[in-house]
Amino acid sequence: MTVARLTLDPAFVVGPVDRRLFGSFVEHMGRCVYTGVFEPGHPRADAGGLRTDVLDLVRELGVTTVRYPGGNFVSAYRWEDGVGPAGDRPRRLDLAWRTLESNAFGLNEFMRWAGLAGAEPMMAVNLGTRGPAEAAELVEYCNLDAGTAAADLRREHGVARPHDIRLWCLGNEMDGPWQIGSRTAEEYGRIAARAGHAMKRVDPGIELVACGSSDAGMPTFAAWEATVLEHAYDQVDYLSLHAYYDPEQYDEASFRASAVHLDASIDAVLATADHVRAKLRRTKRINLALDEWNVWYKSRHVEPENRGIEDNPALIEDDFTVTDAMVVGNLLISMLRHADRLTVGCQAQLVNIIAPIRTLPGGPAWRQTIFHPFARTARLARGTVLRPALTAPPMTTGRYGDVPAVDAVATLDGRDLTVFAVNRGTEPIPLRLDLRAFGVLRPGEHLVLANADPHLTNTADNPDRVTLAVRPGGTEVLMPPVSWHALSYVLMREA
Repeated sequence: MTVARLTLDPAFVVGPVDRRLFGSFVEHMGRCVYTGVFEPGHPRADAGGLRTDVLDLVRELGVTTVRYPGGNFVSAYRWEDGVGPAGDRPRRLDLAWRTLESNAFGLNEFMRWAGLAGAEPMMAVNLGTRGPAEAAELVEYCNLDAGTAAADLRREHGVARPHDIRLWCLGNEMDGPWQIGSRTAEEYGRIAARAGHAMKRVDPGIELVACGSSDAGMPTFAAWEATVLEHAYDQVDYLSLHAYYDPEQYDEASFRASAVHLDASIDAVLATADHVRAKLRRTKRINLALDEWNVWYKSRHVEPENRGIEDNPALIEDDFTVTDAMVVGNLLISMLRHADRLTVGCQAQLVNIIAPIRTLPGGPAWRQTIFHPFARTARLARGTVLRPALTAPPMTTGRYGDVPAVDAVATLDGRDLTVFAVNRGTEPIPLRLDLRAFGVLRPGEHLVLANADPHLTNTADNPDRVTLAVRPGGTEVLMPPVSWHALSYVLMREA
């Protein structure tokens, strides 16, 4: 067996770990909201209809930020439909997914849920069928105390204190022809700048995320980002990036190496943003928000126009495997590797829709395989990201050529050092860690997600079939094929 070697030094730093990296996404799609986070009458529902079993799992998952209400859904959504007395709310056809939207769950229900989940809201505004005036009015409803029509309306709806939402998305995937009200880069850049200007007139302290390309494979990728930023650079603080990886779209080795593509996509968007910064002679740097990412068996997806109109259909409820969990863990490693500029992340989505948490209506909630690397990374990745020196045996992929079979990153928080690593290959690989720069270390836990059957999944009947194993730590460990690892150490004495 060829050995992988990882060398770390506290002097070689990427940047701080922003807690917003460990966010998620709740969209009015399928069963994410209805029978997901919200199910009045469920045995575990609270007085407001929120499923407390799901809330328990969300808190365990460690989600820090939640994007809402979409997603494609937001581009034809009237936020006013989801506020006020529930009995007075209209029932509408959602054009994004061709489903019926009851509006029983809306803005204020979401904010109550986010408070109980301990998550910061990331609110999206409709720039598909609506514009700057409606976006600014939503900020007014959410963030002003009293004395204006929208703020007083919120108080009439029983919410006396402002929601004080800091992070806002200027639409969603506006380059996508599937989007209701999609736009060219010129059109979107202009409306994003106008909406951003109006929204910050209401509350100058908010942060704004402009839509980047909906996928790095779009024909306008990079050109879209450049054009949008040339219009809206002064108004926005973040540029979004979306990345989904389909296990059935490429050869298996390429799927296992999906983080190679994410690395390249992040680098390309940052280069484009910095080009515009130089062109406009600005000093402000634009950071990235990877506000949709995950494994998604997209090739199995049935497009909305090919389905009938339903209430809360079970859409893209993928069952995730051990391999999928390793890939999710590797994507998190990629995100940490770019922590100096990638400071917001939202795994899509939180419940049922390609999600780490699944539910049955009236029944249980359980953890999918991908739950485990996310939860442990969110808990352990704190402080500062370190830049490792890594050598590893190669693996051959159809899409990327030869890539390292092992990938890794590390974080240092005071005296606590954590190494996150994956074996993307199909053979066991020893990993040797050179940590001499830290002085005397005491090894802690070695967490492993692996299984002899990489296609194994968790189910409602067997929810813990795939979970984490705890092994003794050390500076040399054997990494099984297709596995995710977290190794902890405590600094006892500096070198």
